[in-house]
Amino acid sequence: MLLLALGLAIYLAVISLGGRNDKLPVIGEVQDFSLENVDGRQITLADTEGKPRLVYFFFTECPDVCPITTFMLSQTQDLLIKDGSFGKDVEFVSISFDPKNDTREAIKTFADRFHADYSGWYFLRGDQEQVRNLAADSFKVLIYGDNKDNFAHANLIGLVDRHNRLRGLYDAGETENVTPEFLAGELKKLIGEK
Repeated sequence: MLLLALGLAIYLAVISLGGRNDKLPVIGEVQDFSLENVDGRQITLADTEGKPRLVYFFFTECPDVCPITTFMLSQTQDLLIKDGSFGKDVEFVSISFDPKNDTREAIKTFADRFHADYSGWYFLRGDQEQVRNLAADSFKVLIYGDNKDNFAHANLIGLVDRHNRLRGLYDAGETENVTPEFLAGELKKLIGEK
């Protein structure tokens, strides 16, 4: 656990210092999943395959970082809509880890607050243990708590390529470096890759 945290800290430090070239490294593989969308359909990893994606783990009753980060994602969405790539070339996946409170209706209300365009943005929910394992194993996002008081979780946005490989992890709290423009640019680096 300590080695994982240290490795993630070094990776995030390298990103923030700009110490990488234009080709994004492959830093992991995303494990398969089957989760429920806001319309009640089961969405699998294969359903999102073929396009670069930003992936974010959240819960709707979050008092601080989740709404702020989702707002930043909505600003990124708007930039990508302007250039015609949102939904067509790139997608977003937001995954709730609080199935007790995050019903489909609660998630849709949350998403609508940020004018989410469902043609390119999946909002998913599922079994809490399954989601925690997906978050930790594929995205290095650790989630603590069971929402009796609150959850503690890493506020990371994952960048996934068309082949389900993790290509970036960005600390959404690094607002000087991680901006809507930066996130849109990272996605665009992957659009042309085979």
